[in-house]
Amino acid sequence: MSSSFTSALGRDSVDSIASTPPRDSVTGTNNEDISSFELSNFNTVENIFRPPLLPRLSTKMSYQPLASDDPEEQKAYGSLDTTPNQSPTALLGESLLVEDSVTEIENPFLDTETAEYWRQVYENCQYECRHVFNPKLVWSAREEKELVRKLDWKVCLWACIMFFGLQVDRGNLSQAVSDNMLDDLGLDTNDYNYGHSIFLISFLFAELPSQLVSKAVGPDRWIPMQMVLWSIVAISQCGLSGRGTFLLTRGLLGFLEGGFIPDLVLWLSYFYTSRELPIRLSYFWTTLSVTGIVTSLLAFALLHLRGFFGWEGWRWLFLVEGSITLCVGIASFFMMPASVVQTKTWFRRKGWFTEREEAIVVNRVLRDDPSKGDMHNREALTPKRLWEALKDYDLWPLYAIGFCAYVPQSPPKMYLTLTLRSLGFSTFNTNLLTIPADVFHIINLILITRVSEWLNERSLVAIIQPLWTLPCILALRFWGGVLEDRWGTYAIIMTLLSYPYCHAILVGWCSKNSNNVGTRTVSAALYNMSVQAGNVYASYIYREDDKPLYHRGNTTLLVINLVSILVFLLTKLYYVWRNRQKAHAWNSLSEEQQVEYRKMTRLQGSRRLDFRFAH
Repeated sequence: MSSSFTSALGRDSVDSIASTPPRDSVTGTNNEDISSFELSNFNTVENIFRPPLLPRLSTKMSYQPLASDDPEEQKAYGSLDTTPNQSPTALLGESLLVEDSVTEIENPFLDTETAEYWRQVYENCQYECRHVFNPKLVWSAREEKELVRKLDWKVCLWACIMFFGLQVDRGNLSQAVSDNMLDDLGLDTNDYNYGHSIFLISFLFAELPSQLVSKAVGPDRWIPMQMVLWSIVAISQCGLSGRGTFLLTRGLLGFLEGGFIPDLVLWLSYFYTSRELPIRLSYFWTTLSVTGIVTSLLAFALLHLRGFFGWEGWRWLFLVEGSITLCVGIASFFMMPASVVQTKTWFRRKGWFTEREEAIVVNRVLRDDPSKGDMHNREALTPKRLWEALKDYDLWPLYAIGFCAYVPQSPPKMYLTLTLRSLGFSTFNTNLLTIPADVFHIINLILITRVSEWLNERSLVAIIQPLWTLPCILALRFWGGVLEDRWGTYAIIMTLLSYPYCHAILVGWCSKNSNNVGTRTVSAALYNMSVQAGNVYASYIYREDDKPLYHRGNTTLLVINLVSILVFLLTKLYYVWRNRQKAHAWNSLSEEQQVEYRKMTRLQGSRRLDFRFAH
């Protein structure tokens, strides 16, 4: 092997040949393995590691290179030529030239050897949609537009309804405490914090196990089971008798709800391309605010039932809202197909799609990301694949963002109803006054996600969130009118909680940079675990001995807000540096060496030398 080749490969290539000792932290290379590997050994290694039955790949073979600073439509599939051949005005991956034209979706399978390679991959893993894989299939822009709309109604809408069920039971505690639940049970705000922490810790530790179970049995089976189980616990909260039962139900709810979000994101990824998914996730998290509005109005009615049958209003709240989730969970058994080709069943004999529509959905998803078919939808992750995903440190910056980005707004949100009550608002007006923040939260969430997609920029758009919350945290900490001027205080808190929520951008970003079904499954859980870990920390920032102004707590929030801005910027710089490092190494190889790398490497996803990170 030439010296330029060996110095270029570093971690991303050397790992593809054999297990290596730790890499040099500065150069990213391992000189011992590089010096021991010669280009003449390619034939020997090829015989050892070449997957059985797979065809020899031509120089046109490409593993979905992703240039993070180029539009999605400029990704080169099946060719070393990176000249864009799709309109820069394409939206959500759909190039609509004229209404009846053939859509110009990038097709990595036009090269016959590339198509045959992936066909064999799909056969080997028994990919459930492999029978409709068709490299030569064409369809019109009108067909695709109508089909995406159909997916939105059938798939995305029900995902939002299920998320509504989650948020009803996850968020109604703040409405219950506005009805003096803490006093009724003999609890104080520290007990409230403990309960919230137990919920979050249970939620956090259930994330990865739940994701692994979902991958093994299928999210279409596991998610409805989760919803039914946690709704039973949610209903049982109407019988709370004290601190012990309060903490017990908080722990059970967190454990049963954990993993629901990454499970649902995994299910959505079966139907949408990587360009479409973040927008759908913005609709998904819009449900968070819609639920806040609906449950606030519902709480206004249910809390008026205090005294009915001798029950407090918050007991009726838990009973009714838990029953709503139970109904959604039962319905989900019938509303969640395992895949696009499995919508026909005994209770839905005609299915959702025609055979042609099934073929279009499957092939458009695979052309966007061929690796989405490298595992069966009921195939469990092996310990080896799990370990590979866990140690993928290139995704750690996104986990760091998840930990700190949502902390500054968490305590003000958690204490919102208690703060409004302390300002002198009644129980019922308190619940109504939370609605404006939810409305603006919806608008800003959709806007920031759309802007990110339009600009094909993630970090510098998502950083708007901590920049938005910074002046509000400063006001809460240093303004002398806090709690003295109740409408001024209300305005600050409403502005803070109307922040442009970047969660949909981060989840889509993490999915894109995973670039592999197995890694994507684990990274979705790890990212959400980092978010929940941040929430656990946030639940201890406002303490009993610091109220009512929480000067110490707001100082902490201010520091974390500044840190989150810094983390966003460092993540941007890190991915730019990593892409330049990979590009330099890749461009140092001759065309023949690049071909050999593609044939010989066992690395997948973002660890490949020919992969570029989105940022």
